[in-house]
Amino acid sequence: MVPLSASKILSTYAARTPSSARLQLRAIESFPSGVTHLGRYLQPHPLFVRRACGSRKWDADGHEYVDYFGGHGALLLGHNHPAVVEAVARQMERGVHYGASHEIELEWAELIRKMIPCAGRVRFTISGTEATLLALRVARAYTGKTKVLRFAAHFHGWHDQVAFGAEIPAGILNELAASVVLCEPHDIAQVRQQCHSRDDIAAVILEPTGATFGQVPCNRQFLADLREVTARRGIVLIFDEVITGFRCSPGGAQAYYGIAPDLATLAKIVAGGYPGAALVGRSDILGVLEYRDSGPSLQGPRVPHQGTYNAGPVSAAAGVATLRVIRDTDIVARACATGERLRQEMNAVCRRLGAPWCVYGECSGFHIFPGSAAPDDIYAGRVPWKKLKGATPLELLQKIRVGFLCGGVDIIGWPGGVISGVHGGEDVDRTATAFEDLLRMLREEGDLD
Repeated sequence: MVPLSASKILSTYAARTPSSARLQLRAIESFPSGVTHLGRYLQPHPLFVRRACGSRKWDADGHEYVDYFGGHGALLLGHNHPAVVEAVARQMERGVHYGASHEIELEWAELIRKMIPCAGRVRFTISGTEATLLALRVARAYTGKTKVLRFAAHFHGWHDQVAFGAEIPAGILNELAASVVLCEPHDIAQVRQQCHSRDDIAAVILEPTGATFGQVPCNRQFLADLREVTARRGIVLIFDEVITGFRCSPGGAQAYYGIAPDLATLAKIVAGGYPGAALVGRSDILGVLEYRDSGPSLQGPRVPHQGTYNAGPVSAAAGVATLRVIRDTDIVARACATGERLRQEMNAVCRRLGAPWCVYGECSGFHIFPGSAAPDDIYAGRVPWKKLKGATPLELLQKIRVGFLCGGVDIIGWPGGVISGVHGGEDVDRTATAFEDLLRMLREEGDLD
């Protein structure tokens, strides 16, 4: 492998993005590593974007990119969808923060309740991290139990109860980590053993398509078995649909698979790309958030929950506009169809070049596996999960994303991306070309074979 410092891929990118390089020199003075999100870090410097529209965005030097970063998965409708822009502009004139209840939050919640099967009640938060944090607290309060079972490689935000695997990062207390039962991904025998051998598990939380958005794929049978185990043991089943909500289908992954959890967390698409998230689920479970009128005295909720920007009017307006488009059009189906074609075209590139890589995924997402396997091998469980997520050297991941940028395409560093309902055939063709150019460059640097 050619080191990053000598990579032609990185030097080509540096030569075409001098404005991003200059902006990064300023950013380093203000931000750790010069970035405001872990996933935006890039060598030799991050991409600085000036504007975006539809399926494309433009950097500080004016270069155009097909965008599969998609606002970290939030922009199913693409950038600047007219319905969202109009709704936000109208709301901006009316006020951005009332510090009070308002009618548009009711419309937002009512749409969610009609679209998401498990959504008996709704509680808005600001981010997916807040939503999963609240979900675990609610589940513990409802059941009176202390432990949470979750799966290695699944991502549920950065709060202390979920931001670790086998190794515990600095800053997370060992005592807190001990409250979590960590299982191998999608090992139903291990789940059964844990659930049947102890009586302190309050909740099981997972990404229903697998970690993350299916990079380590899950299947319907596992979800059905998990639903049966948790229901029998009185354990709250939580689907983390921060990414998959409204993306797999208008009703999320739970509608796609036909399996309803007890609680679900929503973010990203639910607020149309604006700050907003929600915890939804059974009314009796979310009852721990309610005020209690017990005879002569009024008592506060068993689980107090605040949030300055909960259901903010602008985010609510964007969310309502977005969900109406999803409800009333075939935009989800279009995104999924484009995803299927994109995966086919990229795999055709691998076959044409004799490259031992593959591209896989479900619905409106894709993952690039830089190893010797076919998609069928991955979905049959013949590829260990540790090879699918976390095994690719960071240097190669950097080259992959930078190489795509050189070809006018921006992907997420998984490596892979999310597809909007406004991506089309021209975007797919450009992506396939960029992928082919990337593989040729990687072969020259000894990173492919």
